[in-house]
Amino acid sequence: MINKTTSETAGSRKARGGVVLIGALLIDAVGNGLFLPLSLVFFTRLTDVPLSLLGILISVANVVTLPVPVWAGALADRLGAVPLVVAAQVMQALGFLAYSRVDEPVGIFLAASLVAVGVRFFWSSIFTAVADYADASTSTLSTDSWFAWTNTTRTVGLGVGGLITGAVAADGRAVAYRAVAYGAAACFTVAAAAITVFVRAPRFRHEGEQARSGYGTLLRDRPFLALTGINTVLAMTSMMLALGLPTFVLTGLHGPAWITSALFVGNTVLVSVLAAPVVKRLAGYRRTRAVMTAAALWAVWCLLLSGLAPGRHAWVIPVLVGSTALFTLAEMLHAPVSIALATAMSPPEFRGRYMAAYQYSFTIAGIIAPTFFATLFDLHRALPWVALGMIDCLAIVAIRMLEPSLPPGVQHDFAAEVGGGHTERSV
Repeated sequence: MINKTTSETAGSRKARGGVVLIGALLIDAVGNGLFLPLSLVFFTRLTDVPLSLLGILISVANVVTLPVPVWAGALADRLGAVPLVVAAQVMQALGFLAYSRVDEPVGIFLAASLVAVGVRFFWSSIFTAVADYADASTSTLSTDSWFAWTNTTRTVGLGVGGLITGAVAADGRAVAYRAVAYGAAACFTVAAAAITVFVRAPRFRHEGEQARSGYGTLLRDRPFLALTGINTVLAMTSMMLALGLPTFVLTGLHGPAWITSALFVGNTVLVSVLAAPVVKRLAGYRRTRAVMTAAALWAVWCLLLSGLAPGRHAWVIPVLVGSTALFTLAEMLHAPVSIALATAMSPPEFRGRYMAAYQYSFTIAGIIAPTFFATLFDLHRALPWVALGMIDCLAIVAIRMLEPSLPPGVQHDFAAEVGGGHTERSV
C-alpha cells in the first residue's frame, strides 16, 4: 500500500466548520426522515397512478443509479468530496419540490430518479468528506469519533423527521403531504447552504496520470475488496431491525403493534446518547476486533429472536427488549468503526473512489435483504434469524482471517492517540 502523509492533505489550509458540518448533516437527516415514511404513500394519496406501477417506477429509479458511485468516487478525488455532498443535497431538494407537482408516471419517475441520484451521490461522498475534514482538523476527535457523530446525527434526524411526518400527515389531506415534501426540500437546501458557506475540508492533491489509475489500484487491493464483501453481510444485518422485526413481531409472534415502535424509539435514543462515548472508549482496541464484536452481538440477537414463539408475551417482550439492546450496541460499534477502517485502508489520493466502492456493500445489502428475509420467513418465522446468525458467525471468522493481510497502521487512529496531532500514517 501507499504511505499516507495526512499533513499533505491539509497543505497550507486547515479544516473549519466542524460543528456546522454536524449540524448540517442533522438537518439533512431530518429531511430524509420527513419523507422516508411516505416513500410510496405520498403518490398513492396525491395521484391516480396504481400502487403496482408506483413500485416499479421507484424501483427502476433506484436501479439506474447503481453506476453513480463509480462516477462519484472519481469526482470526489478530482474535485473534493464536499462539493459533491452539496450537489447531492441540492438534487434532493429539487427532487422533493418536483414531488409536490408531478401526477403522472413519467414525471414521478423523473422526480424519483433525481432524488435517487442525489441520495447515491450523498452516500458515495459523505464519508470521504468527513474523513478529509478529520485529517485536516485541529480537533482532538479521532476519525472514528467523527464517524460516530455522523451516525448519531443520522439516527436523531431520521427519528425527528419521522415524528414530524407522523403528526403532520395524520389528517391525510393533500396539503399536509405537500407540506412534508416542501419541508424536506427546505432541509436539504439549508444543509447545502450551511456547508457551502461555513465548511472547509482540504483534500489531497494528485496529478492526472496518478488519478486515472485509481480504480485499477482498488481492483488489485484484495484486502479492501474482501472487507467490502464481508461488510455486505454486516450491512444486511444492520437493516433487519427496521426491515424484518415488525413483520416478525406482528405476523410471526402475533405480538402487540406498540412493541416495535417502542423498540425503535429505544434504539434511536440509545444510539443518540451513547454512540460517540462508546466509540471514544474503543480508541485503544483494534478496529477489526470492534467489528467482530458487533458481528457477535448481532449473532446473539438473531439466536434470541429465533427462539421466540407466539402466545408467550410474558417473556417474549423482555427478550425483545434485551435483544434489541444488543442490536443497538452492535450498531454503535459497527457503523463508525467499519467505515473508519475502510477509510484508513484507502490511499488518500484515491479515497473518493475507495469509499464510493465501499458503499456498494450497503447498496447490495439493501437489494438482497428484503428477498432474503421474505423468502425464509415464508418457510418458518425462525429461519431468517437462524440463517443470518450463521452468516454473522462466518463474517467473524472471515474478519479474523483477513487481519494478517491488513496493512500496518489501519487498526488504530494514531492521531487520536497522540492527542489530536495529525501525524504520518503508514498503511
